[in-house]
Amino acid sequence: MFNKNIKLVLSVLITIWAIYEFSQGNIGNGIFILLLASIFVLFYFKNEFILLAFLQLRKQNFEGAKKWLSYIKKPESALIKKQEGYYNYLHGIMLSQTNITQAEKYLKKALKLGLSMDHDLAMAKLQLAGIAMTKRRKREATTLMNEAKKLDKHGMLKEQIQMLKQQMKRI
Repeated sequence: MFNKNIKLVLSVLITIWAIYEFSQGNIGNGIFILLLASIFVLFYFKNEFILLAFLQLRKQNFEGAKKWLSYIKKPESALIKKQEGYYNYLHGIMLSQTNITQAEKYLKKALKLGLSMDHDLAMAKLQLAGIAMTKRRKREATTLMNEAKKLDKHGMLKEQIQMLKQQMKRI
């Protein structure tokens, strides 16, 4: 919606307004306005369009997720580093269904920029392992799969890792 710098400026201005309301004795208004300022701070760290794209992906609606991601123009300047990583991660997951070469490029860029959750890192590495296996790069696929297994602390990707191991045995 807004550039990341505009979000910070709006947050500061709204906080100043809240301080003014507190000084006038309007405590309720000041608290509400501070909550409004916190929304802009939240959206500085968590981009609203990326959150909406994640919601669409949970519903398996790839077109809806692509639509929300298309609202982000120039992700290098509009997003902070981690958000740009998730932007590329989402593109990589969506493209892994159709164009694995492009998906590999996006997922590698996402890993380079960084993802904040271990589960997301494990998923990206598992996707890359599947792509490497498809391209007959067994050593790279094994390495990526072992890294994904280490990152998957809660065992959420256990079945996918087992399926990938079974497919690697056939190669």
